[in-house]
This record gives sequence, structure tokens and C-alpha cells, in this order.
Amino acid sequence: MTPAPFAFPFQKSRLAVKVIVPDQISSPHHIQLRGFQAMQTTKTLRRVVITGIGCVSPIGIGREKFWQSVREGRSGISKISRFDASDLPVQIAAEVKDFDPDLYISPKDRQHVSHAVAFAVAAADLTFNDAGLNPKEMSLDERRDIGIVLGSGGASLGFIEKQYRYYFANEAKKASIYTIPTATPGSLPSEISMPFGLKGFSHLLSTGCTSSTDAMAYASQMIALGRINRVLTGGVDAPITHSFVLAFCVMKVMTSSWNHEPHRGSRPYSKDRDGFVLAEGAYFFMLEELEHALERGARIYAEVIGYGSTCDAHHRVRLDETGEEPARAMMMAMRDAGLNPEEIDYVNLHGTSTELNDRIETRAIKKAFGEKAYRLAASSTKSMIGHPQGASGAAGLTATLGGMAQGFLPPTINLDVPDPECDLDYVPNEARPGEIKYALCNCIGFGSKNSALVVKRFEI
Repeated sequence: MTPAPFAFPFQKSRLAVKVIVPDQISSPHHIQLRGFQAMQTTKTLRRVVITGIGCVSPIGIGREKFWQSVREGRSGISKISRFDASDLPVQIAAEVKDFDPDLYISPKDRQHVSHAVAFAVAAADLTFNDAGLNPKEMSLDERRDIGIVLGSGGASLGFIEKQYRYYFANEAKKASIYTIPTATPGSLPSEISMPFGLKGFSHLLSTGCTSSTDAMAYASQMIALGRINRVLTGGVDAPITHSFVLAFCVMKVMTSSWNHEPHRGSRPYSKDRDGFVLAEGAYFFMLEELEHALERGARIYAEVIGYGSTCDAHHRVRLDETGEEPARAMMMAMRDAGLNPEEIDYVNLHGTSTELNDRIETRAIKKAFGEKAYRLAASSTKSMIGHPQGASGAAGLTATLGGMAQGFLPPTINLDVPDPECDLDYVPNEARPGEIKYALCNCIGFGSKNSALVVKRFEI
């Protein structure tokens, strides 16, 4: 298969890789005025590692609680408590529980920010602590050397919805004075930059369900190219509002059969699945240039080594039945990592629990991995945490890193009677011992977007 014109430039562990990049370019106009060719220089791509993990999830806050819940196959899905859902056909969701936003955001600021911001600030704090970093003790130059790239499908839309209700009801005095800036999705990472004093770039990518995977790849690229040494990255979403649930009900993509047994509602690859369960949460990582991390004695979880992204260009919601493009994204990621399918030990699947997604993703795995597909351990974290929209890829990576660190393969729970067309090893119902050296995390999103990220257990 012909490679894409641009493959993501990670440092390969097996290959001496060099790339020609413009040096000290300030803007596209700068290129035009001074000439791109005159400014080219040869740079060796740098290795990118993960040195911190922080998560706020429906099955635990902090990586240890999350990993334990994944290993135990615990479901975080329950009856919706955020609002009265009795008038809706779907009454279950995966809400973050036992979370106190006042530990991270002042009560005064809370009235001006969304649940997504509160989750993000908490996840950032957990990530810094896990990485052994304290921005408040850093010099100005050090804080200028930390960027932020987040992925989110809805950013602060839930908060905006609430504010607009005031305006439409002629109660503007009740609305936040920051409605307009908060309506800008890019304000979400700024809400992290400000309290932590981080003066590197502060960006948000919103590509639907692939958002956090794309954000992590972009963050890695910036480090690999030498633009910055550390990037806080990952995904966050908080879409559990009455209007959002109603809108998904109209689309008929969420399960309505398990209101009486919420913990069984998300059942990827099962014959009786009938839709996904909406979820919320934040899953963050500290990415760092390898030598920089080694110099400070950082604990290193894994190395980011490959990325691929494609688009079906097919439909706003429905996937192309062939599975060609998600397969191509996975093949691109493996090729970028310098790996062949036989070397991948585990795949964290998108696995939404919708009839179409699970069947086509299975088809894509077979196309991408060939004969290895039937000997490949692959599972869906969403069976436990529901579908956190733009945070999906980061959630899957968090579970994958837990399996990599602790020697287990994360399970797909609620897999009682598999769909005959979903005939791979999805690690059904219970985690099992297994070594993960190389892993691929797969994402498929609305608009027919596909992204895959490859990580490896760290070795010098």
C-alpha cells in the first residue's frame, strides 16, 4: 500500500532518522519573505517518552485507582445523577464520581468554567505530581518550555448551553461575563496554562472521537522536532447534559436497553449490543524529550513511536463498510514505528458498543494485521468507562500503559455472546496476564476520521 505523503516523524529505535525542517520560523510570512530553502537545516529527530499520567475517570481518580479498576473489570456506568433523565429513553451514563472541584478551582472561578475545565485542571495536577514536577517551583524559562495540547470533542459546550439558556430566557444577568471567551474551544487549555503558569504553546485539537489521539501525536511531533522539551497532553470531555443526551437519542446511537442494569450497558462486540454509553473524564500525560527526562531521573512509562491518520471521506456519521481507511491508519502507525504486525502485542480498540463500529473495526483489524489478527489480544476500555468522546484515545492509552506496567491485558467486559462477525480475541470479561512491549491504540470518529498511535515499553 502506498504510504501517505507525510508520515509522522518519530525517532525510530531501529533507524537513523533525519528530517529537513525550517529553523526558527516565526510565521508562514517569514518563510515567504526570507525563503524556505535558505533556512533549512538538518535535525535528528528526538525520542519522546511518557513520564507522567493523570486521570479523572468514572472508575477512579488517579492512575493507580484507574488501573486497578481496569484490571478488575469494574464498570463505572450508573443511572444519570447530573440531571433528571426520567423523560429520556436513555437514563444511564458513565459519570465521574467522588470528585470535588473545589480542590482544584476556587468557588469564585467555578461559576465561570465547565465540568471539562474542572476535570482538566485536576488531571493536570495529578500528571505533574506523577511526573515529579512542580511548575510553581520552576523558573520562567522552564515554564516557557512546557506546552499544552489537548484533544476534546465538545470542550466547554455544556457550560455554554447553560449560559445561552439565560440569554434566551431574557435572564442575561445570571449568565457568566465570560460566556464568549469560554465559547472558544481554545480557552480550555488556557484554563490550565494560567493556574500552572505554563507559557509554552496552549492548543486544542477537536477532531471528534480521535481528538486526543491526534493531540498526543501533535504534542510528540513538537518534541521530536526540537520545538519544546515537555508537553502536557491528553483528552477531556464532559458531554453529560440533558440536551446532549437527547441529541444522541435522536441519532439512535446510544443504548436504551440497559436502564435497569447500567453496569451491563456498554457491551462492545456482543451480539446484543445496541449502542454506546455516554461518558466524561480527563486523561492526561506528560510527554518529554528522552535525554531531558533521563537527566532529571524521571520515571518513564513508555515511548511514543508511531502515528497514522486517515479519513474515509464517506459520511457524517456512518463508517465505510470496507474498513479500508481505519486499517490504513493502523498500518501507517506501525510503519512509522518501524514495526510489522507480528510485533504488536496488544491493541486498544475504539470499541464503542455500536453495531456498525464494532463490526467495521473488526474488519479493519483483519485488514491491517492479516493472519496475526486472530492471535492478537485486543480489547475495549469503553466496556468499563463508556464513551468519553474526544478523550477516547487518551483513556485507551491510560489503560494500555497500566497493562504494560503491571503485566496484564485489559479486558472487554460484558462480552457474553460475541457477534459472529466479531470473532477476534477481545480478552473477554476478565483481564489476563500478558506482556505488552508494543501496543497500538486505535480511534475512529464522526466524519469518518481514523487515528492510531503506537507506543513501546521503554528501553534505553
